[in-house]
Amino acid sequence: MDRKEPMTAYGFEKLSKELKYIKEVALPNNAKDIEEARQLGDLKENAEYHAAREQQQHLMRRESELSDILSCAVVIDPSKSSHAKVSFGSTVTLIDVDTDEEVTYTIVGTPESNVEKGLISYNSPLARAIIGKEVGDEVEVKLPGGVVTYEIDKICFEDICFD
Repeated sequence: MDRKEPMTAYGFEKLSKELKYIKEVALPNNAKDIEEARQLGDLKENAEYHAAREQQQHLMRRESELSDILSCAVVIDPSKSSHAKVSFGSTVTLIDVDTDEEVTYTIVGTPESNVEKGLISYNSPLARAIIGKEVGDEVEVKLPGGVVTYEIDKICFEDICFD
């Protein structure tokens, strides 16, 4: 499978740090917790042991997930794109054709998305609908609240504020 996971350098660094923390700190600490709980006696009724094993499974799943994402990562510097058309890293202002409501989103990688901060995944229905479009284009997007028609009002690159 030739899956690619586009993200910014910030996203790649953030996931890499999390993976490193899990491997070098969280899992070794968890192994100590399991050993200490094991010494408390009967494993069948040992809540500390079961909680530590559950935590170990969670950490191992997250480690595997992060390793998978990072192995497919393609780091993109959005400041290098022209943004004449909507692309990865574009900040796009949309106007709801029916209500004249204006919304602005920046298209980022899936692990970096945060709708509350206006950061949407390139994989989201809205991003997929507007990628490749130009100012003035109208797009119809099927969202959880129903179908919305947007006009693309502005496309640009702005420094992305992840925090």
